[in-house]
Amino acid sequence: MRKIPNYDLYGESARPPWYDAFNFEWIPERSRPNDWHIEAHRHDALLQILYIRSGGGHVVIESEKLAFEPPCVVLIPAQTVHGFAFSPDVDGLVITAAQRALESISKVVSPGLLPVLQRAALIPVRTSASDDTLMPLFRLLEQEYRGNARGHIAAGMSLLIALFVQVARLGDAVSAPVPAAVADRRSSQIKRLRELVAVHFREHRPAEFYAGKLGVTAAQLGRICRDELGHSPMSLVNDHLIREAQRDLVYSGLTIKQIAHALGFEDAAYFSRYFRKQTGATPTEFQAAAHKDLSLS
Repeated sequence: MRKIPNYDLYGESARPPWYDAFNFEWIPERSRPNDWHIEAHRHDALLQILYIRSGGGHVVIESEKLAFEPPCVVLIPAQTVHGFAFSPDVDGLVITAAQRALESISKVVSPGLLPVLQRAALIPVRTSASDDTLMPLFRLLEQEYRGNARGHIAAGMSLLIALFVQVARLGDAVSAPVPAAVADRRSSQIKRLRELVAVHFREHRPAEFYAGKLGVTAAQLGRICRDELGHSPMSLVNDHLIREAQRDLVYSGLTIKQIAHALGFEDAAYFSRYFRKQTGATPTEFQAAAHKDLSLS
């Protein structure tokens, strides 16, 4: 069975999430020694934001391969499987930061940023936005990181929040304003729902189960999910289940029957029908296409 590597920074063993608040480096620093290829891996507690100014390549996010079209921003939340292939002429940077710390700050100053911090994305950037807004923030972040001056962590985290505000504007990701108390409560409920889904998704529980755990009715949970996520609670469960299935099909080396059993399906045939309904392809078709398409060699 192949296990997806879990790193702090690529090639380094995972460290406790409080070890570093943020890290700044230019992409060639780590990519050149790795022949411009970063194999699929994940970070348990760290979020990454990449800014590609020029050059080519692609990013693998879970089971999808997306080509870079510079200038662009790539967001990789914690626990997202990802990998990269860069052209040798790539010019850009990567910032790695503690996901939970950024979320905690966002809850206080801008709850609307939470969906931005929690969703993988590739966002195009206008050249004017890069020169006028993003690059000044990146330069200040590099200065705080490399200078190691008094209060540099606090300054760096504040700059990161400002950066994500700009990224949210670029991606048109911030929803219409809602009262702060309501936004905070909904964000907490969605966060808790995601945690519950991560624990119970193999049990194939109905929406009523998750609503009961959250102390709301199924109808209330449905409204919260539609308002905050744009889809139903069961869509969230199905998305999580399919994402785990896709990870296993691509990376685990298990048979389809073993994967079905590990995901709570008693019948591999039913798992295949379910997978096809959700994705449009059978597990075998998806696995073959993904292995071909996601090769970084």
